[in-house]
Amino acid sequence: MFPGNIIDRKMTINGARGFHPRIADRFDLTLECIRRHYLGMEPNPLKDVLNRYGTFFELFSDFDGYVEFFLLKDLLEEDGATVKYFHHFDDFKTPAVPKTKDEYLEYLRRKNAFITARNRTIDAQP
Repeated sequence: MFPGNIIDRKMTINGARGFHPRIADRFDLTLECIRRHYLGMEPNPLKDVLNRYGTFFELFSDFDGYVEFFLLKDLLEEDGATVKYFHHFDDFKTPAVPKTKDEYLEYLRRKNAFITARNRTIDAQP
């Protein structure tokens, strides 16, 4: 889902999302950054690294193309434009990592629900 080539001796997308404290390797937050990247007007914690790999994202034309290609519709709300977050999200102001046991269990439930749904989507492909 992310190119692995290193550009200008800087971190890859996968490395940047893993090390950024506002993302903490969460795929839902990474997808939100990618959504904002395609909009081209909303700031996000991965802006610089996503811009560095701009030619990769151009391959999919837009956010819908990216989501369609990588079978990620199960991580979007019914409107097809809003990410289903695994944990409370307030514009990258809230901690990326759950702080309580209940928050963590809810995070796991939502993450696992996405994985299960996406696996069904993949299995249904011709």
